[in-house]
Amino acid sequence: MRYPEHMTAPMRQELVQMGFSELRTPEDVQTEVEKSSGTVLVFVNSVCGCAGGIARPGIALALSHTHVPDKLTTIFAGMDLDAVEYTRGLFPDYPPSSPQAVLFKDGKVVEVVQRHQIEGSHPQEFAGLLATAFEKHCQPVATD
Repeated sequence: MRYPEHMTAPMRQELVQMGFSELRTPEDVQTEVEKSSGTVLVFVNSVCGCAGGIARPGIALALSHTHVPDKLTTIFAGMDLDAVEYTRGLFPDYPPSSPQAVLFKDGKVVEVVQRHQIEGSHPQEFAGLLATAFEKHCQPVATD
């Protein structure tokens, strides 16, 4: 099922304003995730309350950490159907979940945060999960 575009546009824009690029097709996923060197965060966005009340605010907090991914990308569950299906095929050991955050390093999955880890928590808790993953796998942010 696809949601009306006007309904999801603000939820998409929230991430784009944070520096995320949208992956709308399987080809986008191949280019930006599979063929990338370094670290790539893929956030599976959603219309649910835990995405809006916990995950997206938590991501904003995590991005102020000393270590962040080289690339920030997002797909939207219920919208970018082919891209979502293709992306989930890259980590078949994890059940489909939205919201969901997946960290790739050199095209391989290194960390996955599932909805059950987000739902019922607080933005700060989710940010902490991401920050721990970022510190483990990402380079420090360059300071001028």
